Amino acid sequence: MEYRPLGRTGVQVSVACLGTMTFGWDPDDWGSTEEQSNDVIDGAMELGINFFDTADVYSRGTSEKIIGKALKGGKRDKIVLATKCHGRMADDDPNAWGSTRRHVMEACEASLKRLKTDWIDLYQVHRPHPAVPIDETLRALDDLVRAGKIRYAGCSTFGAWQACEAHYVARALGINGFISEQPPYNLLDRRIERELLPFCKTYDWAVIPWSPLAGGMLSGKYLDSKTKGARYSGSDPMGRLKQLPRPKIQRLKGIADRAGISLSTLSLAWVAGQPGITSPIIGARSAAQLKESAAACEVKLSERVLKQIDEIFKPGSMHVEYYSANFGPNARPL
Repeated sequence: MEYRPLGRTGVQVSVACLGTMTFGWDPDDWGSTEEQSNDVIDGAMELGINFFDTADVYSRGTSEKIIGKALKGGKRDKIVLATKCHGRMADDDPNAWGSTRRHVMEACEASLKRLKTDWIDLYQVHRPHPAVPIDETLRALDDLVRAGKIRYAGCSTFGAWQACEAHYVARALGINGFISEQPPYNLLDRRIERELLPFCKTYDWAVIPWSPLAGGMLSGKYLDSKTKGARYSGSDPMGRLKQLPRPKIQRLKGIADRAGISLSTLSLAWVAGQPGITSPIIGARSAAQLKESAAACEVKLSERVLKQIDEIFKPGSMHVEYYSANFGPNARPL
């Protein structure tokens, strides 16, 4: 397994990051039972994956609980564990979401209990919350770092200007700031290449892309029709499947076929090989599926193949919207 530095921290993380969003959701839809999740966790560790990503909002804490139980008995020490706060955790409490000091502090304590750990390696703000001054959020995170409850702080799906604002506010205050950004990044939405990725490369932030296969759309499973048990087989609230450019996916599959690899491998290898990328987040419902995805992150594509891909999906282009968040003054919670 290849390892890369987590930004400028020096911490080494596997090129494949295990995503655990499916843990605890309905297995008849696109989720994973606790038993399936444990098999994936054990398989990841056997492969040398030492970077796990979750969030409190994933199945309202169940994903964190599954991970906490699975990492007992000394396994926790070998894992760089990342989780997130911001998403709504209760329907009857208007303060049970967001990036306020109150919620960040309370959410961290709750995640520590569910994960059965004394510290979180990377604690990320899941989405921007423009109604809350960024200095309030950063001061809360800095206090958590100083208390030893988190090692580093990061953000997810921030606009480039928001990441830049956070960076310089932290410097002005002389406090710990973000060391990473977790954006959506795949061949169907390359917009982070315009501003966000150059910013992260300039300031040596780690970049941990989510949805590198675009919810399975870059695996080819949606070329003909919806697939049972797939991410968008039951629902598609963002209307992403309707935006899918199937002719372009067919052309991409042709490139993969000529290269002798699967469409999924091609798509994952492309993300993992882009300059400035640390570790794509890969999800899996079985150890076998995980093994294939992890191996794909270590595949090196030739310059010829990369050029052919760019001819289909232009740098900075967008065909299916992933890189978006509600940036309004009353941003809607997850």
